[in-house]
Amino acid sequence: MSTVPLRQSPLDERKRAYLNSEGADKPLRSPLPDEILNAARHYRLSRVRQLLQQSDFSAILLYDPVNIRYAFDCSNMQVWTAHNPLRYALIFADGPGIMFEFKACEHLSEGLPGVDEVRVAKGWMYLTAGDRVQEMVTVWADEIAELISIYGAGNKRLAIDRIEPEGLFSLQTHGLEIVEGGQVNERARAIKSPEEIELMKWTIRVSEAAMARVYEHSMPGVTEQELWAHLHFENARSGGDWLETKLLTCGPNTNPWYQECSDRPCQEGEMISFDTDMVGPYGYCADLSRSWTCGYTPMNPTQQRLYNIALDQVEHNMNLIEPGLSFAEFNQKSWRIPDQHIPFRYSVALHGVGMADEWPIVLLHPDFANNHGGMFEQGMVICVESLMAEEGSESIKLETQVLVTEHGAERLDSFPWEHP
Repeated sequence: MSTVPLRQSPLDERKRAYLNSEGADKPLRSPLPDEILNAARHYRLSRVRQLLQQSDFSAILLYDPVNIRYAFDCSNMQVWTAHNPLRYALIFADGPGIMFEFKACEHLSEGLPGVDEVRVAKGWMYLTAGDRVQEMVTVWADEIAELISIYGAGNKRLAIDRIEPEGLFSLQTHGLEIVEGGQVNERARAIKSPEEIELMKWTIRVSEAAMARVYEHSMPGVTEQELWAHLHFENARSGGDWLETKLLTCGPNTNPWYQECSDRPCQEGEMISFDTDMVGPYGYCADLSRSWTCGYTPMNPTQQRLYNIALDQVEHNMNLIEPGLSFAEFNQKSWRIPDQHIPFRYSVALHGVGMADEWPIVLLHPDFANNHGGMFEQGMVICVESLMAEEGSESIKLETQVLVTEHGAERLDSFPWEHP
C-alpha cells in the first residue's frame, strides 16, 4: 500500500511521527523481551485461579477464544472459533490446566507455561456432528466429568463461560453444578499487571501508527473502506489480530453513529470519524477514537464547536477517575450533555478494556439508572468516550485509553487531538 503526498498543515508532522521511524513502508517490531510476556502469562492464569478459589468453583471451562488467550496465551483461528465452539480449555482452581485443541494443532500449545496437558478437542455442534450430536456430546461430557472427578477434590461446581444447551444438559446428568463463568473472566481480566500494561502499550503504539496511516490518506476521493483498510493493514503486518468493528465513516454517514464503513468517497472538508476497536499484538485491544477533516482543511464553526464540546467531555470525565471512586459517585460528578446533543449521545461514558472491551461499563448520566454497581480500582484500564452531534450535523467521535493509578488516570495513548 503506497502513501500519497500530504497537503501540509501545522499538525501534519505531529501525526506522521507515529508512523514507523524506519519508514512508512515497514512494519513495527515489538522491542519487548520474552520475560515481560511470560510474567504476564503467569499473572493472568493466577488471576483466573484466584477468582475460582474465591467463588468455590472446582474449575472453569472456557470456549471464548479471548478468555482462552487470556488464560493460556494460546491462539488458533480466534475469529472462526468465536462462532464455532470447537476448541476449549479446562482450568482447575487447584489442579492442571488442560487445553483441548483441534487434531493436528496440539503443537500450538508447546512451551506455554500454563498448559499442563494438551488433548484433542471433541466437537459436537451440528456443523460437525450432524445427526450424531447426542452421541458426540455424551462422549465430550463423559471426559469433562471424569476430569472433574479426578482433580476437583469432590467439588462439582463447574464454571463455564459459554455453552450450548445440549452440553449443559449432558454435564448436569453427571451431577455437576454448572455456574455462569463470565463473572470469573471479567473480574480476573479487570486488574492488569505492570507487564500487561507494557504489552497493551505496544498494541496502542501499533494502533497509533495505523491512525497515522489513515490520516496520511485522508484526501478527497478516498472511500471509507479504503481508510478502514489502513487500520487493518498496519495491525496485520505488525503482528496484530483483528478489528472488532467497521466504525469509520465520513460526512453525513457519521450521523447517526454506528454505520459501518462503505464505498462512499470522502469529500474535502467533511469530518472523518472512526473507532479503532483494534485487537493487536499480544492479543490486547487498543480502543481509540479520533475525528478530523478530509483534506486537512480547517474545521468549519459547527465542526469546531462540536469537537470542543466532545473534548471537554472526555477530559472532564477522565480527570474524575481515581481508585475507590464508585461508579455512582462518578456519575454524579460526570460531564453533563447539553440537551440538544442528548438524542445523539453515545451508549456509555466509559468502559473497561483489556484483550477486548471488558467490565466495567459506566453508562452516561441520562441512562445511569440501569447501571451496575462497582468502583474504580488501581490496575484497571478504562476507555473514556464521547460522541457529539446535533440535528443535521456530522458526528465527532473521541476516545482515550487510561490506566487507573494511585494518583488517578494516566493516559496510555498520545495521538494528537485536533486543536484550533
